[in-house]
Amino acid sequence: MRFPDPILSKLKEKGIVQPTPIQVQGLSVILSGRDMIGIAFTGSGKTLVFVLPLIMVALQEELMMPIVPGEGPFGLIICPSRELARQTYEVVEQFLVPMREYGFPELRPLLCIGGVDMQSQLEVVKRGVNIVVATPGRLKDMLTKKKINLDNCRYLTLDEADRLVDLGFEDDIREVFDHFKAQRQTLLFSATMPTKIQNFARSALVKPVTVNVGRAGAANLDVIQEVEYVKQEAKVVYLLECLQKTPPPVLIFCENKADVDDIHEYLLLKGVEAVAIHGGKD
Repeated sequence: MRFPDPILSKLKEKGIVQPTPIQVQGLSVILSGRDMIGIAFTGSGKTLVFVLPLIMVALQEELMMPIVPGEGPFGLIICPSRELARQTYEVVEQFLVPMREYGFPELRPLLCIGGVDMQSQLEVVKRGVNIVVATPGRLKDMLTKKKINLDNCRYLTLDEADRLVDLGFEDDIREVFDHFKAQRQTLLFSATMPTKIQNFARSALVKPVTVNVGRAGAANLDVIQEVEYVKQEAKVVYLLECLQKTPPPVLIFCENKADVDDIHEYLLLKGVEAVAIHGGKD
């Protein structure tokens, strides 16, 4: 399957002339119609691996049997956060816009996330939608209220599946599975592959091909990790020394909310400009 000229032109415009390892291996698997597990870190180019085939299969379906008002989607991408969903939606739009300008049939995407008025999302659904990028909560809500259906959906991507499970969305996603009427191709992408993700994948995919870029669970090679052994009572003082030697910005992760507040207060007393973020704050 050859990508249309507007897609190739957009790739060239973005400076993408050489596929990454996950793209080399993943695109051929997905375009063959197989279920796939992709183990790859953020920044590996994995988004294009599932976005471009989705656009191609959605285009084929639209040419054979155009979407009618209230119908769709053909393809669904589920992300663990609104931010990632927005980023993925923007990637989809980057390639759909030049295709429309080139004269290809219009493929309508929908960003289905919370924090946005549902009515504006329903307006897109009423016109007929080809591709949906969603977070689990809003998608489940719209499915439960029968505002959208997955009767024609045949392509499902679970992006950052490890985060989806860690954030407690596994049951929501299984409920989404129940709304599929047709046989689907399922793709699961994850930076790590612990046992709970393996068990989830076994129940969600059918004889998947696993494409592993690097080692499952390995850290991004672009990240330098250093470990310092420090006595408990000396940690905060040593942290201040490290901050004085390290140019900002700096992220500090703590075990609990109380530690966040204590360290934040200490840094402010020492004249360090810092803010604290945790679930107990507005």
